[in-house]
Amino acid sequence: MHEMTLVAGILEIAEERAREAGAARINTVTVEIGRLAGVELSALVFCFETARLGTMAAGAELVVCELPGRGRCPACGADAEIDFYAALCPACDGCLQVVGGRELRVASLDVD
Repeated sequence: MHEMTLVAGILEIAEERAREAGAARINTVTVEIGRLAGVELSALVFCFETARLGTMAAGAELVVCELPGRGRCPACGADAEIDFYAALCPACDGCLQVVGGRELRVASLDVD
């Protein structure tokens, strides 16, 4: 379960940014996660609920914005939404190259 490691990183980033802003508490952590990032969302939420205890985010809500996978065909230049790393171009049946959906980032914080 690598989600606990991801949550540890998310909390580290969130606390660092909150301290930089002079905040005492984190209310909400919003993360953007691509569908191709290999993250099990339910496991991430479970890990967040556990790992946040004893941190500035002890009472924080985790908001997850899931981003679609995106592929681009090198042959014809068409873009398409994809759910897997191996996908065919809907226009010419060429192999799509992944150009989006692997992201995992802290998008915003709400702090006091």
